[in-house]
Amino acid sequence: MNAPVQPVIRLKGKAFSLAILVIAEVAAMATWFATTASLGAIRAQWDLSPFQEALLTSSVQAGFVAGTLLSALLSLADRADLRTLFSASALVAALANGAILLFEPTHPAVAILRFVTGMCMAGVYPVGMKLAATWARGDLGLLIGMLVAALTLGSASPHAMAAIGGLDWRAPVAGAATSALVAAVLIRFAQLGPNQAKAPPLRLSNALDAVRRPALRLANLGYFGHMWELYAMWAWIGAFFAASFALRYGDAPPFDPRLATFAVVAIGALGALGGGFAADRLGRTFVTALSMAVSGLCAAVIGLLFGASPWLLLPVALVWGVSVIADSAQFSAAVTELSDRSLVGTMLTVQTCVGFLITLASIHLLPYAVDLLGWRYAFCLLAIGPFLGVFAMLRLRLRPEAAAMAGGRR
Repeated sequence: MNAPVQPVIRLKGKAFSLAILVIAEVAAMATWFATTASLGAIRAQWDLSPFQEALLTSSVQAGFVAGTLLSALLSLADRADLRTLFSASALVAALANGAILLFEPTHPAVAILRFVTGMCMAGVYPVGMKLAATWARGDLGLLIGMLVAALTLGSASPHAMAAIGGLDWRAPVAGAATSALVAAVLIRFAQLGPNQAKAPPLRLSNALDAVRRPALRLANLGYFGHMWELYAMWAWIGAFFAASFALRYGDAPPFDPRLATFAVVAIGALGALGGGFAADRLGRTFVTALSMAVSGLCAAVIGLLFGASPWLLLPVALVWGVSVIADSAQFSAAVTELSDRSLVGTMLTVQTCVGFLITLASIHLLPYAVDLLGWRYAFCLLAIGPFLGVFAMLRLRLRPEAAAMAGGRR
């Protein structure tokens, strides 16, 4: 008598694939701020100039710009197998971060390895958004919001690793390398959704669609204003907390400023999810304009609380942490909806390429603003971006093409 046939459980489908994608994104993006989170421990042992401090983060941004530029020109996100591209990128990022442990943090090789890491993230972040978009069915804003939430948690995780590792600057770097290695394996289990277009022919001019279409230009301008603020805030909020706590408490703060930094960056995951849920129902331009108005206001006023009690400072910082990222996914969702379907991956890559190029300026300028104006007014520099972004998104709202976004909800 034959034994009964056991049912086969197939590990595929939208929910499973998106869960794998989100976990892999969190794990891979841990490499982004691996050295930034170690900045306090590095300062304790080595003298760094403001340029060297900024370079620990901006070298990743520069690498990402180079990687996305190459990807956009070759239309890799629309022509290559998305899982293979993601997996290979995460693997190289893991190796590059692991190699940092062979050098002192002031060695020139570290900046080169961080640049390589940034290039690899060009095969992770926009590629992950394209993969998520293949599953969209009336919930594009939420799905890309999930990816941005994953990016946010991944970016925050080195700060938690740094707090756990104490004054060992290598702890976040080693943790991020291991995490990216896990991501390279995990992503192979994800599946692509049904929303797939035929690969476009290889033309270097494909990338120019981002400036040829007026609606795309405005969506991108809103994103650029957002990016002027976002990464400079993430890169320097930890230093702001450390200086503020030291001013008030000396060497005995009530809690580790690195945990405060983790909380402020990580809470952005809720903002990304909430922004995605709201934008699918209330409209992309409404949610992005509101988010940037709130985050710009936070950037303008948070310095007035420098040296104040953490119980006054943290609520404002947490609101900033939520609002500064709540709009991020919606710029990508808007570009997805406004683009030629066969060029979605390329348009997302162009958008992130220019956006991260802008972050290089704001990340490097902020330390000089601190030297010139002090922490009380330095973050006002960042408020310029979101206020200009509000203008761009309100202009987009008036264009007829905006009806293509969020099922007609502008």
